[in-house]
Amino acid sequence: MKSRGDGETTTSNSNSKKILLTSLSAMVAETSTFPIDLIKTRLQLHGERQSALSLTPKPTRATTNTFKIAYQILRNDGLFGLYNGLSPAILRHLFYTPIRIVGYEHLRAQIRPSDHPLSLSTKPILGGISGAIAQIVASPADLIKVRMQADTRMVNQGLRPRYLGPFDALCKIISQEGFGGLWKGVFPNVQRAFLVNMGELACYDHAKHFVIQNQIAEDNIYAHTLSSIMSGLSATALSCPADVVKTRMMYEAAGVDGKAKYQNSFDCLVRTVKIEGFGALWKGFFPTWARLGPWQFVFWVSYEKLRQIAGLSSF
Repeated sequence: MKSRGDGETTTSNSNSKKILLTSLSAMVAETSTFPIDLIKTRLQLHGERQSALSLTPKPTRATTNTFKIAYQILRNDGLFGLYNGLSPAILRHLFYTPIRIVGYEHLRAQIRPSDHPLSLSTKPILGGISGAIAQIVASPADLIKVRMQADTRMVNQGLRPRYLGPFDALCKIISQEGFGGLWKGVFPNVQRAFLVNMGELACYDHAKHFVIQNQIAEDNIYAHTLSSIMSGLSATALSCPADVVKTRMMYEAAGVDGKAKYQNSFDCLVRTVKIEGFGALWKGFFPTWARLGPWQFVFWVSYEKLRQIAGLSSF
């Protein structure tokens, strides 16, 4: 018979394994899909300059698309330009992913009745809460990632980049905008994280249970693939508007007069819709989904496999 201390030690070891495995799987997934995230960020920032400077709609629109932006990055920055900002992105996932994944599983275990799955209405709430907490912790790394991704656009315009690297960005942001500047855009960021994890974690969990229960596939790579595709699409549809607002607010540093371009996330939302139309809130939808799909496939398949190798139960 195990003592209480043995049980606590076992739980602690299990959580430590889960944290390590989520970090490893997230790093692989992030590296594999990062170029798509860079293109998505550029698409979301397209048109931002005009909408921020004027409230009068422009009669002409600069055309752009996923392939055009990818070509411009390759032409101006080379192949490695597609990975500009990768280091802070990986750093972010060392905090963000373990907290949200392990946190969701912990909440699920605490609330779930014995031998009964959680209801579909409960899972999104647990996913949103775990995602929001994780994003608050990881927000500074996310800010640095967005700033460094956007820096390459300044270089293409013949301007000097604002930051030499992640550490330089960290120091300059604190120096120019204060320590609180590291959490600029935290509210739309948390809103996005809540929505993403509502769709991602709840949908993956429920879809996987549905696939296995209805004998569409066993608990294997086929079930994980189907579940990750469905969760990626759901997460993208829910989170894209908040992601656009988050990206634009995080990109903008304080001006010379110390004033920010947007008063708050709602101001950014209103000005974006007024100048660029309602559809602008889904700018970058395709590359966002195109990234979330493969990201979740790589993450969940590798994570589930690593859990199996480590002797842990399936997620």
